[in-house]
Amino acid sequence: MSTNITQNQSFPTPPVPDWEPPLPPTDLIFDDGEPLESNRHRIAMNVLIRSLQQAWSDRNDYFVGGNMFVYYSRTQVRNRDFRGPDFFVALNVEGNRSRQGWVVWDEDGRYPDVIVELMSPSTRNVDMGEKKNLYEKVFKTRDYFVFDPFDPNSLQGWRLDVNFRYQPLVANEQGYLWCETLGFWLGTWEGTIDRETATWLRFYDREENLVFLPEEAAHQRAETESQRAEAEHQCAEAEHQRAEAEHQRAERLAARLRELGENLQ
Repeated sequence: MSTNITQNQSFPTPPVPDWEPPLPPTDLIFDDGEPLESNRHRIAMNVLIRSLQQAWSDRNDYFVGGNMFVYYSRTQVRNRDFRGPDFFVALNVEGNRSRQGWVVWDEDGRYPDVIVELMSPSTRNVDMGEKKNLYEKVFKTRDYFVFDPFDPNSLQGWRLDVNFRYQPLVANEQGYLWCETLGFWLGTWEGTIDRETATWLRFYDREENLVFLPEEAAHQRAETESQRAEAEHQCAEAEHQRAEAEHQRAERLAARLRELGENLQ
């Protein structure tokens, strides 16, 4: 027996199951047990973090981290392809939220805006090659810098152009590189920090003044207060000397009048 199907006849549509995107990974590792290259690398990282926090102590719209993993894809998590910039800054985010690492899908898709890698001979090729390529093409991090704390002449930097390609930054006369995203220069500074004397990577403001660490800022405030107190003391001393001179002048005038027989009563 044959069945005729008319032109207007239609077959029932099978139900479409509800589809939900897979949940992001939750089994994240935030510590691979690997220390920084050296104590100097650790100090160098903390100098950048603490000085930026000092400069922006009145702000709560940014997050600054160091030696923290950045998670950005399932494949990365599956392959245990850990990426932990030595220093990074993300702007326009909730600043006081506690984070074990930077998890892009928990940050509304936000990647770091500025990254600094503190190089060593063993990491230089990766920092200048594989990581630079990742930060340019995947993270699209606006400013990327590299510096070897044991090589004062190693500072280099790049900024994304309108085509999202890194272009090298040109140093000014002092050898500083401008970080447009943060509004600071990055340059070197020689001195002793945490009992280690070296050439450190530091921030400078637009007028090329050193951005202080908290303890440097406290020392500067104390020095300024001391100078203010000394100036007030000198002003008071000058006023005292002026009053004393006026008193002596009045005494001399009175003595002279007495010599002339004037009655001063």
